[in-house]
Amino acid sequence: MPQGLANDLSAFGAHAPGLALGRLIAATRGASESWAGKRLAFLLRGLGVRALRGRPADVESLGARMRLYPSNNVAEKRMLFTPQYFDPLELDYLSARISPDFAFVDIGANVGGYSLFVAARAGARARIVAIEPQPDIHERLVYNIRQNQFATIKTLDCAVADSEGEVTMFVNSGNRGESSIRIVPSRDGGRLVVRARRLADIVAAEKLERIDAMKLDCEGAEDLILEPFFRTAPRAVWPKSLIIEHMPSRWSMDLRAFIIAQGYREALRTRQNIIYELNVTREQQ
Repeated sequence: MPQGLANDLSAFGAHAPGLALGRLIAATRGASESWAGKRLAFLLRGLGVRALRGRPADVESLGARMRLYPSNNVAEKRMLFTPQYFDPLELDYLSARISPDFAFVDIGANVGGYSLFVAARAGARARIVAIEPQPDIHERLVYNIRQNQFATIKTLDCAVADSEGEVTMFVNSGNRGESSIRIVPSRDGGRLVVRARRLADIVAAEKLERIDAMKLDCEGAEDLILEPFFRTAPRAVWPKSLIIEHMPSRWSMDLRAFIIAQGYREALRTRQNIIYELNVTREQQ
């Protein structure tokens, strides 16, 4: 494990923002969607990160209580200071489709933003599987889940790849959310050897009979995950919706064309992601 990344597992509230930081967080969260509003929010957010000096903050974000470490993880920085800018179109899309028995798979779950968002809005019958391979980030994920009354999230501490076994993960120390099993020259945080599993095996082991939505944020490893899944998994468990970080320069295939060839259509494109929906024919319903 990379050094210097020990998590504080003390009781929630031990890192509640003080008066000044609380006001700064309120200001960044209240910023508008305009260019000027975002510029101000980002300026204040940088001041807040520096004021924390590597410490976490205990807050509510996206409908859930979380302990967030903004200094080395952009996702946590966004959820702490500017959750209104945290994939708003993607989350609106999910929110409109969440049902009491929603089945959601979160690959590259990070500290739980998507999984906790879904859990906060779904009922007790929901099934959420959150997968995060980095041990210390997985520890943060588990901590955040335990601060909420959500019994619907199960975490798995493994990578998802095209084969079972061990894989090397290249760690980005400045932004842990950009760590990847793909070799990317800019990684500067060392390497981790983590267990890898195939997605089809995970779905079978978790006895998922269907998947309403799946999110993949794997920094360029999405093709390694999806190609063998669609080749081997029964169509009944193919996700109805796929939210995929669009990183074609890192893929070894035209993943978008491959997904569409499986019967999906592009439903929404955002700055970072593409959402695909599975076309369901009358015979398949």
